[in-house]
Amino acid sequence: MARVEGRVFADGALSEADPAERHALWMGLADAMAEMHKVRPEAVGLGDFGKPGNYFERQIGRWGRQWEASETEGIPELDRLLDWLKANLPEDDGAVSLAHGDYRMGNVLFHPTEPRVVAILDWELSTLGHPLADLGYCCMAWHTAPDEYGGLLGLDLDAEGLPQEDAFVARYMQQMPDSAPLLPFHEAFALFRFAVIWVGIADRVRQGTAAGHAGTDPAQLAKRFAIRGLEVIDGGHGG
Repeated sequence: MARVEGRVFADGALSEADPAERHALWMGLADAMAEMHKVRPEAVGLGDFGKPGNYFERQIGRWGRQWEASETEGIPELDRLLDWLKANLPEDDGAVSLAHGDYRMGNVLFHPTEPRVVAILDWELSTLGHPLADLGYCCMAWHTAPDEYGGLLGLDLDAEGLPQEDAFVARYMQQMPDSAPLLPFHEAFALFRFAVIWVGIADRVRQGTAAGHAGTDPAQLAKRFAIRGLEVIDGGHGG
């Protein structure tokens, strides 16, 4: 494994980047995701990297069980979101790709001077899955606020040099012409999954097996992500 030089940006707003470059950086993020999804798993020795079958059905079962087993209370929004996802599960279209599982602005390395991704980081959650799971997860940025893990909601995107969600999705889809469309389901699923991840953090903090996040209540953050998921399925963008 070779050392790669580059830049990592901690938040979706790209506060450390020149505003004139921010739109291009987001387009570079879309380009790298499409390239990742074009890789044929069997061609790189990863044909058995994940389980067969409906990826979203399997994932909803996994994360739903984790939520139901949690000791964290006071998040009825997660129950409602889980019920909606189960009732609106798309038919399996057979699309399979490398699914990163945590594909977002903070997990890629950009070229030192160009808006081009030179490495994708943190593959711990990767598997074979549906490519729209990564796209929906990455699009969470437009449905969450800056204090909700570095989202873009509430920012003046044009003034900050940041793209609209539609432009980001269109850039990805231009390179994936056979892709099914991104649906509210995919984004709601991403928000549900991320909420349950934070529920797990809250459980471990309570049990003393994990350190708390400074200035962050994991359970409250989980609740906020669940609310954002409900806003997505209701056709809103929060506020």
